Amino acid sequence: MAAKSFDVVVIGAGPGGYVAAIRAAQLGLNVAVVEREHMGGICLNWGCIPTKAMLRSSELFHLMHRAKEFGLKAEGIGYDLDAVVKRSRAVAKQLNSGVGHLLKKNKVTTLMGEARLTGKGKVSVTTQTGSDDLTAPHVIVATGARARELPGLEADGERVWTYKHALVPPHMPKKLLVIGSGAIGIEFASFYNTLGAETTVVEVQDRILPVEDAEISAFAKKAFVKQGMTIMEEAMVRQLDRNKETVTAHIEAGGKVENRDFDTVISAVGIVANTENLGLEELGVKLDRSFAVTDEYCRTGVEGLYVIGDATNGPWLAHKASHEGVMVAELIAGGHPHAVAPDSIAGCTYCHPQIASVGLTEAQAKEKGLEVKVGRFPFIGNGKAIALGEPEGMIKTIFDAGTGALLGAHMIGAEVTELIQGYVVGRQLETTEEDLMQTVFPHPTLSEMMHESVLDAYGRAIHY
Repeated sequence: MAAKSFDVVVIGAGPGGYVAAIRAAQLGLNVAVVEREHMGGICLNWGCIPTKAMLRSSELFHLMHRAKEFGLKAEGIGYDLDAVVKRSRAVAKQLNSGVGHLLKKNKVTTLMGEARLTGKGKVSVTTQTGSDDLTAPHVIVATGARARELPGLEADGERVWTYKHALVPPHMPKKLLVIGSGAIGIEFASFYNTLGAETTVVEVQDRILPVEDAEISAFAKKAFVKQGMTIMEEAMVRQLDRNKETVTAHIEAGGKVENRDFDTVISAVGIVANTENLGLEELGVKLDRSFAVTDEYCRTGVEGLYVIGDATNGPWLAHKASHEGVMVAELIAGGHPHAVAPDSIAGCTYCHPQIASVGLTEAQAKEKGLEVKVGRFPFIGNGKAIALGEPEGMIKTIFDAGTGALLGAHMIGAEVTELIQGYVVGRQLETTEEDLMQTVFPHPTLSEMMHESVLDAYGRAIHY
C-alpha cells in the first residue's frame, strides 16, 4: 500500500501535539496526528484536569467544615470517594471528546496507533487492524512523559501508587506516604490529607517544593504542618516492604534509617520522557536522560524533525508544550515566531494553599550576580482576602535594582494560580517597576496585593 503523504505529521495528541496539529491546519497545511492512547494526552486524561476536579472536591469539603465562620450551618459533613472520582473522570471524558471534535473541525487526519520514525520524514503507524505508512517533510514529536519509577519503589496499583492510581484509588488511604514534594506529590498529599488521611511527605532535597523560592517553600511547609502533615526533608525512602494490608518504608534521615508503616504509598519522584522505540536516536537525535535535546525552537538538528513538550527540555508543563506546538507550526509555515522563554513560563501548584511563580527566585537572581530589590505583601493586609476568609498567604516580587526589570514573582495563598498571569504578561511586555506602580488595580480584589508587593520593593507599600 502506498504511503499517505502530509505536510506535517504529529506524533502524540497531548496538549503539545493536538495544539500543534490544529495550528498547522489553520495555517493551511495538510496534517495528520497519531495518538496511541488518549486524545488530550496525560494532562487532560490523567493529569492537570482530573486532579483539579478532585482538588476542587477536597477544597469544598474543607470549606464546609468552616461553615460556622461564615454564619452558615452544615451538619453531618462527609464524602463519597467513588463519587468524587466519578466526577473527575467525567470532566476528563468531556474534554477528551472535545479534543477529537476540534481536530475534526480543523480537518486534521487522526490515527490511533503506535508511531515509529523509519527514516527522515517517514512514520510507520501500527494500528489495531494493521499498519499505515505516512510521509511528511515535517514531523513533530509530542510523545510526553510518564512517571519515573525508582528500583524497589515501583508501583503495584494496590498499596504503592503512581499519580494514575491516585486518580482512581482502590481504597481511601488512612496512613499515606508521599515520596517527592514537587507539584504532583504535594497536590495528592493535599487532597488526601484534607479528606482525613494521616499524610507524610518525604523529600530528598533540603526543602519541599524545591523549585520554588525558599520563602514560599518555608511558608508552604508551615501551612502543611498546621494541617496535620508530617514533612521530612533531606530524607530518602531506601526500601519498601510490601505486605497485604501495609507497606513498611525504610526512611533514611540524618544518617539513621527508621522503619514506618503505611497503608498506601504514592511515588512522585519525577518523570521519564516517552522517547524510546521511536527511532529518534537512529536518526541522530541526542537524548539527555531520556529527554530529546533541542534548540530554543524545538529543532533536533535533524532536518524537519522537532520535539516539543515533556519529551524535551523543561519546564515540563502543559502550557509550555501548547505554546511550543504553536511556535513550531508557525515556523514550519514560514513564520517568524518568538522562541519560548522557559523563565517566563509560570508554574502553578493546586494544593491548599495554592502556589504560583514565574521567573527567577531571589537566590537565582543573586547567583547571577544581580543586585535586587524585593517586595512582599501578606494576604492579611488585603480586604478581599479577609472577606473571603483566606488571610494566609503572601506575594513576593523581585526586581533588578539597576533597570527596574521584573525578574520574578512568587505567591502562596488563595487563587494565586489565577493571579500569576498578571506578572507573566508584565514580563512578556518587559515591564518595569514604574509601569506596575502606575497601573491601577481594582478594589476590592486579591490583585491589589500584587501592586502592594511591587510598591514594597521600593519602600512605598501603603497598606502594610
